[in-house]
Amino acid sequence: MIKRTADIIAQKDGLTRLFRDFFQNEKTSGIILICCTLCSLLLANSGFSEAYVSFWHSDFNGHSYTHWINDGLMSIFFLMIGLELEREIYIGELSNFKNALFPAFSALGGALIPAGIYLIFNWGSLTSRGAGIPMATDIAFAIGVLAILGKRVPASLKIFLTALAVIDDLLAILVIAVFYTDNLSFVYLGLSLAVFAILLLMNRFRVNILILYLIGGVSMWYFMLHSGIHASIAGVLLAFAIPFGNGNKKTISYQLQLFLHKPVAFFIVPLFALANTCIPIGANWSEGLYSSESLGIILGLVIGKPIGIILFSLGSVKSGICNLPQGLQWKHILGAGMLGGIGFTMSLFITMLAFKDETLINTAKIAIMAASLIAGVLGYFLLRRMLMKEVPNIST
Repeated sequence: MIKRTADIIAQKDGLTRLFRDFFQNEKTSGIILICCTLCSLLLANSGFSEAYVSFWHSDFNGHSYTHWINDGLMSIFFLMIGLELEREIYIGELSNFKNALFPAFSALGGALIPAGIYLIFNWGSLTSRGAGIPMATDIAFAIGVLAILGKRVPASLKIFLTALAVIDDLLAILVIAVFYTDNLSFVYLGLSLAVFAILLLMNRFRVNILILYLIGGVSMWYFMLHSGIHASIAGVLLAFAIPFGNGNKKTISYQLQLFLHKPVAFFIVPLFALANTCIPIGANWSEGLYSSESLGIILGLVIGKPIGIILFSLGSVKSGICNLPQGLQWKHILGAGMLGGIGFTMSLFITMLAFKDETLINTAKIAIMAASLIAGVLGYFLLRRMLMKEVPNIST
């Protein structure tokens, strides 16, 4: 057993095997996301625009395809996020409290400062509900940009950016649960939490039959869907109910995470991108970029993210709470902060929860894509310039 556990958590140049697989999947997923987004935008603004847009809004069993993707399939995405977060907490970079504190402070700054910038432009208006939009980091796009830089990227920077994005996702999940809940039904919420409690008891009594947890997870999702709290939260709760054990290859948590990697990275998230970026761009689309919500999103992601990450990181080190991880320099943190401004998937997701008006939603989506493009390009060239002066990290 000791040997098997060591095989999982064994490190080579600071990177675990599972982390390498995860990094590879997210890198490829980022490239696919770019292609899907461009394809969706082209179709939505071509001669097939009306048919393409109406397809995603077609009714299926009382809801549109987009609704089923956002409320159904994305719960599987959040299950995957929960499993990754659980692994990081138990045996990954977040298992050591002192190691976890540095990216945690960075992520907190990268969430609070962008939200604050957004509220400066939107305080007191209906669009203030969108404060959560610039808080998130898209892990697939961020890692995809980092991967383009090749072997010069230090292993410590890959680990830091991944840990930052995972914690960032956790903060976004908490924001969704607390601030984007309407018409709360305590009956359905109670039923969902009751199922969760049963799953925790199964975990406690070491019931290791995955299908039972999945059946419970579907029940929990159904009740959560009708409770007023977004159903995606059920995915995260299910992840922490599934037994982790010692994290080796025979545990059902590991097996499920391994199974979900490719469907989530190569099917669910790209499908989400296709469904949520079918935006007909009108002749006056650029005027929307000067609206209060667009300015809050763009400045929050492009400027707020790096400032928040740097300030909170610097503050945690100067106060003696954390140490700068070995192999990282402050210029690396700045570059990672710029990539943190790529807020694509989670930002689009929160937009759908924050706003109901279709025009407002489309304006926010365009702002998210513009900000993510700017942040990605700036982050890439900034890190490229920095890393060209360093010795290549051949081992990674």
